[in-house]
Amino acid sequence: MFFNPSQSTSQTFHDFNIESITGDNIDLSQYKDKVVLLVNTASKCGFTPQYAGLQKLYDRYKDSGFVVVGFPANDFLWQEPGSDKEIANFCEENYGVTFPMMSKISVKGRGMHPLYQFLTQFGKNGYKSSSVSWNFQKYLIGTDGKLKKIITPRTAPLSEEVLDWIEQDVMAVNQRL
Repeated sequence: MFFNPSQSTSQTFHDFNIESITGDNIDLSQYKDKVVLLVNTASKCGFTPQYAGLQKLYDRYKDSGFVVVGFPANDFLWQEPGSDKEIANFCEENYGVTFPMMSKISVKGRGMHPLYQFLTQFGKNGYKSSSVSWNFQKYLIGTDGKLKKIITPRTAPLSEEVLDWIEQDVMAVNQRL
């Protein structure tokens, strides 16, 4: 079958269900009308201190139509070896994380979670093909559930690039309310 790049995909972030770090089933459609920063995380990575910036973003914008959603993954040099409970405790004790964290998944390879297949394949997301290069890669999702931007792991959560995108989209959400 030929895929026409001008065709838009009908799949969105909101079409997925996933397990939370506490074992609850999460329907991602609950984030409709929110700007989402989705990030794969790890507890033993050089970028792990980004948890602090992610939490600051969440605290700053959570009441304005924005949410951070963390996805622990052990795909890069086994930097997330813990169980969901161990990961949750680490995040809370070391960084005061209160933003939603999901159960540990795979973000690359044969075991890649379907959500990450959506995020990394143009044919599924209608935006861009990519690969997850390392822990703390950020995916910015618009209120419509569509992938809007991919930000490298090296880019800090409180960078101008991230803040500008969030503020632009959060302002648009608040103008509609």
